[in-house]
Amino acid sequence: METITFYKVSAPYGWMSNFAPYPIELEGKVWPTSEHYFQASKFPGLDHAEAIRQQRSPMIAARMGRSREYPLRADWEDVKESIMHAAVLAKFTQHADLRALLLKTDDALLVEHTANDSYWADGGDGSGLNRLGVILMDVRAQLRTQLRAQLRNAEDRNSCP
Repeated sequence: METITFYKVSAPYGWMSNFAPYPIELEGKVWPTSEHYFQASKFPGLDHAEAIRQQRSPMIAARMGRSREYPLRADWEDVKESIMHAAVLAKFTQHADLRALLLKTDDALLVEHTANDSYWADGGDGSGLNRLGVILMDVRAQLRTQLRAQLRNAEDRNSCP
C-alpha cells in the first residue's frame, strides 16, 4: 500500500494540512482555514473563539487555541474528533479541486508526518496516532460513496424511457 505523507503547506500534499489556505463555511460563518474552525471550537460562545476566527494566520489561530488563558469546553476530549471531521469534510466538499485531489490518492495511507504531534500526526517516527490522516481517509471514503451514488442516480435517470 502506498503511503502519502504531508505536513507543510508548501510541500507536496500540503493541501491536506489544516493550515492550507482554503476557507470553509460552518455554523453560519466563514473560517479562513479548517485550523481556525478547529481551534475556535474549543471555546464556543466566547469572544476568544471569534478572535481566533478573525486571525489572518492559521499559526496564530493555533497558538491562540492552544493557550490555556481561557478554559476549554468541558466536553472537548469527547467532541474534538467529530469537530475535526466536520472541518475536514467541509474543506473537501466545499472545494471541488481539493475533493478531486483527495480522491486521486486512491487507497493510499495518508499520514501527517511530524514529530510535533503524536495525536493528530505520526509523532515523526510512526508511533503517533495519526488521527488527522485517519479522518482524511474516512472523508475520502465518504466522498467516494457519495460520488458512486451520484453516478448511479445519473445512470438511472439516463436509462429511464
